[in-house]
Amino acid sequence: MDTATTISKSFNVLPSSTTQKKANTTYFIKKAWPSTRPEALSLQASCGRFLCSSFPSHQRASFSDFIISRNSTLFLTHCYTKPGIDSANKSAASIELDPNSSAAQEHDLAATDGPPNNQALTSTCSEGLVLDLGLKTSWDSAEIGSPVVKRYIGDNEERWYMWYHGRSNNGNSTPSDSIGLAVSSNGIHWARGTGDIRSCADSGVVMKCRENWWAFDTQSIRPSEMVLMSSPMYSAVYWLYYTGYTSEQVEINYPPGVPRICIENPERNSMFGKKFYKSLPGLACSQDGRHWARIEGDHHSGALLDVGSEKEWDSLFIAGPQVVVHSSDDLRMYYHSFDVEKGEFAIGMARSRDGIRWVKLGKILGSSCFDEFGVKNACVRKNQREGNYLMAYEGVGKDGKRSIGLAVSPDGVKNWKRIQEDHEAALEASTGEDGWDNEGVGSPCLVRMEDSFDEWRLYYVGVGQGGRTGIGMAVSQGTCLNTFTRLSGFHL
Repeated sequence: MDTATTISKSFNVLPSSTTQKKANTTYFIKKAWPSTRPEALSLQASCGRFLCSSFPSHQRASFSDFIISRNSTLFLTHCYTKPGIDSANKSAASIELDPNSSAAQEHDLAATDGPPNNQALTSTCSEGLVLDLGLKTSWDSAEIGSPVVKRYIGDNEERWYMWYHGRSNNGNSTPSDSIGLAVSSNGIHWARGTGDIRSCADSGVVMKCRENWWAFDTQSIRPSEMVLMSSPMYSAVYWLYYTGYTSEQVEINYPPGVPRICIENPERNSMFGKKFYKSLPGLACSQDGRHWARIEGDHHSGALLDVGSEKEWDSLFIAGPQVVVHSSDDLRMYYHSFDVEKGEFAIGMARSRDGIRWVKLGKILGSSCFDEFGVKNACVRKNQREGNYLMAYEGVGKDGKRSIGLAVSPDGVKNWKRIQEDHEAALEASTGEDGWDNEGVGSPCLVRMEDSFDEWRLYYVGVGQGGRTGIGMAVSQGTCLNTFTRLSGFHL
């Protein structure tokens, strides 16, 4: 029997510093009865760090230091307020780095050796670029993408966090992604590390692929969404939804009459060839956003959902799980797959009461005008001004080029409609021959500026010549969300 969940709405006051408090609407999540399947996730505190461990069902053990299980009591909170920001810290003009951190070492290396060949582009062709490839020796020197950006506000400062995937030039014929963290004081200038994080204040690699043969995330991992929780016992708890890729390659059998599209999963934009691996959604939790432990789903591989049956639209893979809290008993996951019967990418939806067990609802958005070959990588946000839901998504054109589109829905479930005139893209690839993102844009991440209902930021992945990737930012123009303009007039 599956675990049942009861959820009641409450009001909780969370501290935003050691001397101040900030009110937040939260949702109290409580299990009505325990699961018949014993599963626990342990994070052991040691020297100020968390040693994360997760075990398959037959190997789990209990730990006394810190345990998060499926019977835990958690609070869902607004993601833009971070407990623990000290108002006595440095001002918002800069973020102080641990001198022993990998981020500080990268800063020193860049200052002494100058920018490497794969570092910053010239300002004339880098409009909108906020994060370029890392140093030659860093973990993200070959590819970056999948930005998940969050803004946390205290009384006297703000901090920005970006989780993203990266890959290095390690010479491996089968490239593997890891998840890293970059930090900023303004969402424009970012500090990131060259390797694994070393402290709770560091930036760099925060999560790697698993080595367990049975797991769904042994090949690559990419972040999709981060939801901030709060527990009476453990203060802030981050939940990271991500896509995990196995080493199992999938063969696409197109029906007669359906155009054959050359696709890959995960998308590489490189010379490694078009390989298609099975992917599924996963979940991990953390107390500091840096040291993560996976939460095992009901699927035998630890994933939260399985692919559909042979004739269903999501039978090949599930990717880009983006989770939104609609109400006290309604969590919604937006994900994409490739519909073989129609020969197009599409976005579907699933719902949950606890964020772990999900029920699929089916496809909610397919192809249209500029995105003839479908839609993917949805990012959904509640539009407080209009009272509806706003979706930014990656559209695939008939030429294979990626653009970013926008759609709205009154309830976030059905009746999704594109808001651009003539169904045009909200952000397209740059037109200059030397533009850093002139080959395509995608993987959107929307951030509403809480102090202005009219302003939205759009973080995205840009692809340039030779498949070179970077992360950019564009801003909305007043109340009009039809188009976004790349940020300009700053230097990395």
